[in-house]
Amino acid sequence: MNRIGRMLRHRWRDQTDVRRALPADALSRLTDRVAASERRHSGEIRICIEAGLPWSYLWKRLPARARALMMFGKLRVWDTEHNNGVLIYLLLAEHTIEIVADRGLNPHATAAQWAAILERMKPGLRAGQFETGLNAAVDAVDELLRVHFARQAQDADTNELPDAPLVI
Repeated sequence: MNRIGRMLRHRWRDQTDVRRALPADALSRLTDRVAASERRHSGEIRICIEAGLPWSYLWKRLPARARALMMFGKLRVWDTEHNNGVLIYLLLAEHTIEIVADRGLNPHATAAQWAAILERMKPGLRAGQFETGLNAAVDAVDELLRVHFARQAQDADTNELPDAPLVI
């Protein structure tokens, strides 16, 4: 992808594009899906949706993964009691989802498993079905968290991170 074309595609995107791709009712359904998921395990799922990368990322030719890692830290997804927070990052300008898992969950999933999860979402993203792609991501992360961090009867029901997707 050429640098100028990438810059233009990202700079022409804004929150209006995000609202068209994921209207309020879709964001509400995603919030409910995350909340329902977190009742089954001790993990925390955070969704972040961004229309386009900031200039500094574009100028340095940084990939969406670099931004996802930065947002993982900025949103304090790493700062959960069991170190099992997961960020699902959607970059609308590139129709891509990145998943960043904290050190508690990451050893339980191989790079191939994460790649397979992302690969399953690509067709929906390419077709502009962003809610479907995010639902698939939440479901895949939920499955991993239930296997490795299933909620026990004696576990307190704490919610350390907001369930609602963050749109920036």
